[in-house]
Amino acid sequence: MQKVLKHLRGNDPYTIIQTKNERSNITMNILYIHGLDSKLNAPKKTILETYGRVFAPDIDYYGTPNAISSILEQYAKVDINTVIGSSMGGFAGYYIADALNRPALLFNPALKYRPVEQIVPPIEGHLPSFKQIVIGQRDDIVKPADTLSFLAEDLNRFTDYHIILQHEMQHRVEISCFEGELEAFFGKICY
Repeated sequence: MQKVLKHLRGNDPYTIIQTKNERSNITMNILYIHGLDSKLNAPKKTILETYGRVFAPDIDYYGTPNAISSILEQYAKVDINTVIGSSMGGFAGYYIADALNRPALLFNPALKYRPVEQIVPPIEGHLPSFKQIVIGQRDDIVKPADTLSFLAEDLNRFTDYHIILQHEMQHRVEISCFEGELEAFFGKICY
């Protein structure tokens, strides 16, 4: 099964071919950004690897107040095709996706409040982008109302937002939810 992923690089569209059934032909580069005090676990990494090559930096948010800039510098020579993040990583991914002009899948992003200060670098230009934001309505760490409030206040007219409110989801994203949202996300950005 072959899927085509279209992106914009600057003002020039380009196409990536993604073949899910032929792992050796998968060309998508996925940047996964973990949350505060967490890492990408093996089951989620295995699921992500069915969609492409996974880059998952180990981030010390406490000691790196400029984590967003650091990640952008670390992967400057990699053609990242999509950004996925959770919680604090969802916050970082929100801005990294803008800087790279890439689609993003963000789980419970800590957009409004964070326990650790992070510097958001200036992002030049406003090209069309896509963000699928999955909010757990039972999240007691990143309050759903805070995320929705941030999005309402920071609405970017160039961004196509797909906001999913998961009634049963708490802060921790269960494997079944993770897998289902990935499938929906890649179904939207690939055709």
